[in-house]
Amino acid sequence: MQHQENFQAAQAYRQAAVAVPPLRAVVMMIDGAITALQKSVAASEDKKFEESHDLMIRATAILRGLSHNLNFDRGGEVAEGLHATYHTLIMACLRSFGQPNAAQCYGRIIASLTELRDAWVVVARSTAKPV
Repeated sequence: MQHQENFQAAQAYRQAAVAVPPLRAVVMMIDGAITALQKSVAASEDKKFEESHDLMIRATAILRGLSHNLNFDRGGEVAEGLHATYHTLIMACLRSFGQPNAAQCYGRIIASLTELRDAWVVVARSTAKPV
């Protein structure tokens, strides 16, 4: 099951990267993780725990896909840092699910993802080629 989720996450990243510039694909994927976590919190509040779990797993699959597509040869320390960040966020999601303070934990994870997303937007803008 885990292998299939990893494959699907990596495949989703590749499909997004082909359709749009790679940095835009990263932003879109992070947006997807943020949205999945927000929906997970809402589902949990509605006592839809299975749906909440599925949405949290979707968010972690997106983060795994981003992590698995890092280029360590080109990215060096930045890629290593991103790998560690993605791993930390994945583990935080998994540890938080079902906890009494899960909504607050997910709020902090979402804030971290939003900050990361905004940084990628800046990088994308600064590397965009003039028309």
